[in-house]
Amino acid sequence: MAVALRRFGRLRWSCSGSCLRGISSECGKPINLYTAINQALHSALETDPRAYVFGEDVGFGGVFRCTTGLADHFGKHRGIVGFAVGLAAMGNRAICEIQFADYIFPAFDQIVNEAAKFRYRSGNQFNCGGLTIRAPYGAVGHGGHYHSQSPEAFFCHVPGIKVVIPRSPQQAKGLLLSCIRDANPTVFFEPKWLYRLAVEDVPEKDYMVPLSEAEVIREGNDITLVGWGAQLSIMEQACNEAEKDGISCELIDLKTLIPWDKETVEASVNKTGRLVISHEAPVTGGFGAEISASIVERCFLRLEAPVCRVCGLDTPFPLVFESLYLPTKNKLLDAIKSTVGY
Repeated sequence: MAVALRRFGRLRWSCSGSCLRGISSECGKPINLYTAINQALHSALETDPRAYVFGEDVGFGGVFRCTTGLADHFGKHRGIVGFAVGLAAMGNRAICEIQFADYIFPAFDQIVNEAAKFRYRSGNQFNCGGLTIRAPYGAVGHGGHYHSQSPEAFFCHVPGIKVVIPRSPQQAKGLLLSCIRDANPTVFFEPKWLYRLAVEDVPEKDYMVPLSEAEVIREGNDITLVGWGAQLSIMEQACNEAEKDGISCELIDLKTLIPWDKETVEASVNKTGRLVISHEAPVTGGFGAEISASIVERCFLRLEAPVCRVCGLDTPFPLVFESLYLPTKNKLLDAIKSTVGY
């Protein structure tokens, strides 16, 4: 089980037991999340001659330096998403980067009307399954309206693509390589708040983490919490505080939002009888609503309280009021207590 610890301003994921189930008996050396992403891209390019990395500013390493050294090592001659769809359709591994997830909307048509439907409309004669779209998402502390958004729910409504979000460096490397090698186009959102803040022992070798398999990262009996990405560390803190009041929380990292692992969440809620879902995106129409509806359908007779969502507010992402907008530890703790005491 991974445990979130804050030390000297950094978020460190410590490993108890095996580092990654079935991957390695050795944890590797401590690196942060952006370095794990960089390692995954190196592995993808080294192991597959059909792999290409391109996007906004990737030539000099990108805003967050995730592509540092790739151009020098592999060469520079390799509309972003439209080009990526065509490149993938020709049998290549197209790994394109959108500088911020907030900038992904001009490519929305190519993603939802071209990439997602390419296989279906050709009767599986053609596909662009080699397409992976990387984009930093979420709060960063000072990003304001156009550098802080969490647009994952827009893409979760689209059949034909997968949506994946890692919580830590170890998960980021393995999940990204799984996305790159998957037979379907994938949108991979990277929590930019964790690029340098999260540090974890990561195997240096090439490895993959399965998609569409949620992980119970903390076992409990009284209430289930479900989240993804950077929000997991906030939820872990709330679970620790709730434990001081005698509340046993089970925490699940969804990892893959589409197609998501309903069975793991259902089994947990059938055990605890309660569910809290948390994400940074606005509450209305957020993916938490889909999880809530599905669990009510599957676990109605086992629920001891209404499903609770602790999410961002229904406003544009603020600048100076970011701390009021975000689903914080205290907001989660209040939701845990009120749900358990319902």
